[in-house]
Amino acid sequence: MSKPIIAVSIGDLNGVGIEIALKAHEVISKICHPIYCINRTMLQKASARLHVTVPDDFELCEVEGEFDIQPGKVDAVSGLYAYESFMAAVHLCEEKKAQAVVTIPIHKEAWMKAGLEFKGHTDLLRQHFNKEAIMMLGCQKMYVALFTEHIPLKDVAKNIKYKKLKQFFLDMHNSIPEAPIAVLGLNPHAGDNGVLGQEELIITKAIKSANKKIGFEQFVGPIVPDVAFAPYCRNNYNYFVAMYHDQGLAPLKALYFDESVNISLNLPIVRTSVDHGTAFDIAYKGEAKTLSYVNAVQSALDLIDNKTHRQGYKKEI
Repeated sequence: MSKPIIAVSIGDLNGVGIEIALKAHEVISKICHPIYCINRTMLQKASARLHVTVPDDFELCEVEGEFDIQPGKVDAVSGLYAYESFMAAVHLCEEKKAQAVVTIPIHKEAWMKAGLEFKGHTDLLRQHFNKEAIMMLGCQKMYVALFTEHIPLKDVAKNIKYKKLKQFFLDMHNSIPEAPIAVLGLNPHAGDNGVLGQEELIITKAIKSANKKIGFEQFVGPIVPDVAFAPYCRNNYNYFVAMYHDQGLAPLKALYFDESVNISLNLPIVRTSVDHGTAFDIAYKGEAKTLSYVNAVQSALDLIDNKTHRQGYKKEI
C-alpha cells in the first residue's frame, strides 16, 4: 500500500522549523510521504545556513516568495510566508492531494506585523472552515482540550456559557466518542458549592446535558483543578478539558514538554502540530529537537486511520 501523504507547512523561517523538517525527514519518510510547502530558493537559503544537504526525495509544494532569512527576528515578511505555507498545505488537503496537515511553529507577532487578523493556526482554521475547531494538546499519556484559548485571563469567566460549553462537549465527543473525559472546574476547590464562584454550576449543567444527549456519562466533573493532574487522577483519565490556556498547559508541559503535540479536532481535515514555539534563541544553531514533530506526524497518521475507520463503520451501518 502507498504511504499516506502529509502536507507540511514549514512555519516561520526565522525559527527552528525548517531545521526540524530537514533533521526528521529520513525518519518520517519511512511512515508517510511528506510534501513540504516551501519553494526551492528559500529551502536552499535555509539549508545553506544550516550547513546541511537537502535530501533528494524532499518533495516541495512551491510557495511563492523570496526574502533574507534573519534567524531569531520577528519579521512581517517571514510571518506572511509562514501563512502562505500553511494555506498551501490546507489547500492540498482540500484538493485531496494530501490526507493531513502537519504544522511547524509560526510566530504570532510576526503574523500580526504582516497584517494578518488570525491569532494562530487554529483561529484561522475556524474562520476558513466556519467550524468550531477544538485545540487539544498532549501525548498518548495525557491530552488536554482547551475550552478557552488565547484570551486574557480576566475574560475567561464571562466566556463560560452553558450553550457554548455544552456544544463544546458534544463536538469533542464526536472526535473522541468513547473515552471518559475529566472536566476541570474554573475556581479553587471547583467553587466549593458556590462559595468561591458560580461558574461550576454552569459547567455541571453543561456536563449533565451533554451526557444525556450522548447517552452515557462520558464527561466527568467539574474536578478540583489543583488535584486533576495528580497521579491517581491521571490513572483514571487520559483526556481532560481545561477552562483556560495555562490551567491545562502548565501541568501538561511540566510533565510531557518534549513529546506533546497540538491537535485540531472538529474539522473537515486532519491537522496536527508540534507543541512548541519558533525557538528563535536557538534558530540555525543545530540544537532543535525533533520528537514533538515526529509525534505530530504519527498523531496525524493515527487520526487518518481513525477517520477511515469511522467512515467505514458508518457505511456498514
